[in-house]
Amino acid sequence: MPASGYRVLGSLLMRLDSRVLSIDCAIDATTMPVKTIQVSENVLHANWEIARQNRARLDATGIVALNLMASPGAGKTSLIEQTIHGLQNRLRIGMINSDTSPAAMDAERAERAGAAAVHMNTAGKCHLDAGMVRDAIACLPLREIDLVLIENIGNLVCPASWQLGSHWNVLIASTPEGDDKPYKYPRMYGGVDALVINKTDLLPYVSFDVDYFTRGVEALNCGLLTFPLSCRSTEGLDRWVDWVAAIVGGRDREGERSALAT
Repeated sequence: MPASGYRVLGSLLMRLDSRVLSIDCAIDATTMPVKTIQVSENVLHANWEIARQNRARLDATGIVALNLMASPGAGKTSLIEQTIHGLQNRLRIGMINSDTSPAAMDAERAERAGAAAVHMNTAGKCHLDAGMVRDAIACLPLREIDLVLIENIGNLVCPASWQLGSHWNVLIASTPEGDDKPYKYPRMYGGVDALVINKTDLLPYVSFDVDYFTRGVEALNCGLLTFPLSCRSTEGLDRWVDWVAAIVGGRDREGERSALAT
């Protein structure tokens, strides 16, 4: 374990993909027509099975997990830091950080804020999968944790398709990204359980039509639980932190939307 205390997992977690890609098919092109083999459904189903196991392990230890997704620069790590600070002395927090390189500064930031942190190097892979999360969970002191914050890869496309076993899928949008993202990334916005709109302090300075953005979200995910806030000014953070505390404490479980629904 590195001196700083966070755990680093390397790029050993490509099993699902490699298993599919290593299948050899001996085809005589002179006697057989070319066929297309659909493998994505099988891969996603295998991932779903591991996600189900992850959920069962988290439930058995009484841990709630949030899968935090966003584009690069939206403020995932800043929100994680603020969440850890806001829940200090209330909840024990673990953090799984993912990145496409060995750079572990986000895990270090979470650790300095007070979380037990694991860094996952996906070696260029554009999303976490359930196998990666399973191995990261194994590196966390589960008996000393109430909440796991999973920082997915900065990407609005790939993470939307991969279940991890989390209890809530949360999307973090930010005002500098523009107000057209729900229209461009409908799968992501349509599939999450909660939405954070970060950097609201920049609204006077950026082109972001709140009404236009909201209409796009509502068309895809009507009634989506939404938290406008600013990690820099801290405006709106109390509501977010109180909600996280409530779902961990079980006071809002009736509103929980299973990330493993088929």
